[in-house]
Formats: sequence, C-alpha cells, structure tokens
Amino acid sequence: MPPTPLNLSVIGAGHVGLVTAACLAEVGHRLIVIENDPVRLDLLNQDPPQVPIYEPGLQELVEKLRADRPEDFRFTDSIFEAVEETDAAFVCVGTPQGESGEADLFYVEKVASSIAEALAERNRQGYLVIEKSTVPVRTGQSIRRVMERVLAGRNRSEVSFEVASNPEFLAEGTALRDFFYPYRVVVGVESERGGEFLRSVYQPLLQRKFDWAPPGSLPDEFPEAEFLETDVQSAELIKHASNSFLALKISFINAVANVCERSGADVREVARGMGLDPRIGPRFLHAGAGFGGYCFPKDVAAFHHISSELGYPFDLLKNVLEINERQKQLVIEKLRKALWNLKAKTIAVWGLAFKPNTEDLRGAPALDLIRSLLDQEAEVRAYDPAVRKLPPDLQDRVALTESAEEAARGADAILLVTEWDEFAALSDEQLKEIQKGMNLTVVIDARNLFEPSRLRVLGFEYYGIGVP
Repeated sequence: MPPTPLNLSVIGAGHVGLVTAACLAEVGHRLIVIENDPVRLDLLNQDPPQVPIYEPGLQELVEKLRADRPEDFRFTDSIFEAVEETDAAFVCVGTPQGESGEADLFYVEKVASSIAEALAERNRQGYLVIEKSTVPVRTGQSIRRVMERVLAGRNRSEVSFEVASNPEFLAEGTALRDFFYPYRVVVGVESERGGEFLRSVYQPLLQRKFDWAPPGSLPDEFPEAEFLETDVQSAELIKHASNSFLALKISFINAVANVCERSGADVREVARGMGLDPRIGPRFLHAGAGFGGYCFPKDVAAFHHISSELGYPFDLLKNVLEINERQKQLVIEKLRKALWNLKAKTIAVWGLAFKPNTEDLRGAPALDLIRSLLDQEAEVRAYDPAVRKLPPDLQDRVALTESAEEAARGADAILLVTEWDEFAALSDEQLKEIQKGMNLTVVIDARNLFEPSRLRVLGFEYYGIGVP
C-alpha cells in the first residue's frame, strides 16, 4: 500500500483505462472508473464483474479488487461524481483515426468540457486532468483552452486546474506486466505540483511495493523503471515518436526480407546479426505480413499528419505505412504463385487477431488478407484461439472453425498470419495428421513461425517471408 492512498478516477473503461484503473487500485489507490457505455458498465458492475476485453490476467485482477475492496474500486457513468470524490482524472477515451490520418479528438474534447462543468458546479480547485489516451502534440493546450472557455462561460474563471500528459506504453497481451514493470514512466506537467502528484501516484510501482507478479517470471528479471518528468508537449510527442520508431523497425526488416528473397539470403540470419548490435537490438526485427492493431497504424498516420501541420513533411513515416501495406499484397502474391489460381481454392487462415494473446481485430492484417482472397473468389476457413466473432462484412463469407486442424481440413493452403503459441506447439505427429486432411499441402508462413526444413521434411510445400 502507498504511504497515502490517492483518490483517482479513470475516464473510459477500454483496454487502456481498465488496465490503468485495476493496476493503480492493486497498488493501493482508490479508483472510480467512469464508463458511458451502458452495456459495458452493466458487465463491470455484475457480481462477479465481467471484463469486456480479452487481456491475460485482467479478469482475475478485477474480480479480486471488487471482492476485496469494493468501495475503493468502483464503476459509474458520472463524471460529476468522480470529480467530486477524486483529485485527478486519467482521460482514457478513444482517439480514432480520421480520414486524413489525423487523430479524432472529439471524445477528448467532450470529456474536457464535462470535467470543467463539474469543476464549476462543485467549485473544485487544483484538479489534475491527465491525458492517458494517445494524442497529438499540443493536445494539452487544446484541453486547457476548452476547459477555460467552459469555466468562463459559467463565471468560474477563478477555478484552478492543471493538465498533464502521462502516455501509456501497454502492449495488448502483456498489458498488466507492462504496467507493473515498466521500462519508464513518462509524465509531462505544467508545474512542480503536478510532477510531485504523479510521482506519488507511481511511487508504489517505482519502489515495487505490490504483490502482483507476471506468470512464469520473477520480478527481479525486469529492470527498474525510470521516472521521466518533462513538459506536456514533450511527453505527448514521446508516445507517437516511440510507436513510429517501432513501426519503422518492422517495415525496415520487411523491406530487407524482400531483398533477401531476391538474393538468396535468409532474413532471420540477417535480423539476428543486426540485433546483436546493442545500438539496434533484436526486438521488432521479425519479418512478416506487416504490423497491425489499433495503435501502430493510427499513431504513425497521426504523427505524419501533425508533422505536416507543423510545417515539416515527415515523409519517412509515409514510407513506413506504404511498405506495411505492400507487405500484405506480397503475401497474397506468394499464395497465388504457389496455387496458380486462387479462384475456387480453399484457404485455411490460422490466426485472426493482429497479435497473439488478444482478440483484437482492429487493423489486423489477417482481415485485409481474407478480404483480398474473397475478392479473388477463394473460399476461406479461419481459426483463432481467442476470436469468436468476425466483422459483419465477413460473418457470412468466412467459416470460423473450432481448431486449426478443422480449418485445414480439405484446404489447398494454410496461411499462418498470427504467431500463436498454439501453432508453434504443434508436434510432428499433429502436423502430419493435418497434412493428411489437406487437398494440397501449401503453407504460407507469414510470420516465419516454423522452421522451413522441418515442414518440408514433413511433406509440406513451405513458403516463408525472406527465407530460402
């Protein structure tokens, strides 16, 4: 427990908001979570609560907190209630991508206005509004302007508040571990008081005064986090710059993979050699079908858009997105080359979520690949360990199976798109049984999950990305 538990609120019970709230409550703070979706709110207020997102460990943590400390971990739809009973609010609402790549900040503006209305009505002084959603640089200035206008309109200009930025670095599938054992905690503040408050929020994490430990790991395996305090604009930019750089690494190694295929080199060996350089490192150097998800494509596009607005044509980011899109078409070309014609062929797609250990289909490369196959009149059968429902436009066009083996039965090719452990764990015997049930034995491994020689020895016609 922290020396002085703080009264905090989190606005938005999506992936970032719910993880943030549960983890801060677990280290001893008192949390009110605001969610305006009545269906989601009803699920969270059930006994036991039903977490509406798939994130390993989160359901169990939320159940534990609601059972052990129901008064210190609550869900409501009232921002006014939260402002009255807390000293700070983490804004964790969606910032979807607009038509030109810009971040849609409608919900951020709406929340800022509602907080200002509540501050005016309750005459609260010194409230801290913390951006947790990923937003473009200078959003903090816009939040301040909106709130000042609302307060002035209510003749409450004397009400004081502060805006801070505290970007999240949570990867789906490992979000709890990422929160409890971060590499860094970044806060951007307007005053010394704001910095001190946020340091006190994270003090239990920085000092590791909590009981949660990642399954199968020891806390000592993770380095101590650095607490970085900056101005608001720098903190906002750190998140977009970080995600864009990681996306750059992925697009770079995918471009290298295409050179490898044309030269007979093995991109896995090239990546290994590059990653041994400590200035580069091995992470995010895995060639494949390209990155997806909600964050990387959106954040790169938003960073490119805001850079252009500021007068700098950050064309490198545009190239990152173009390479990523081309990579998906290269996967289809591999499939077409192996099968000659795709029309009337049956393709088993293994993996739908944009990455393992999540059910998130937002920006998933598998969906783009499936739509391309359907456009060419192929029949698609798909399996994913976590996904139970397809988007509306695919529900009646794709057969969602209960196992990888069922998806491959009678198929002309397997297209592996998401590198789930379940696929990697398939034994030689299981793969042989799968092979026996196929019409043709083509495997397009769009994540280089399997060792090519192993599958070829088993009788598959194997194609990876950038591998001989």
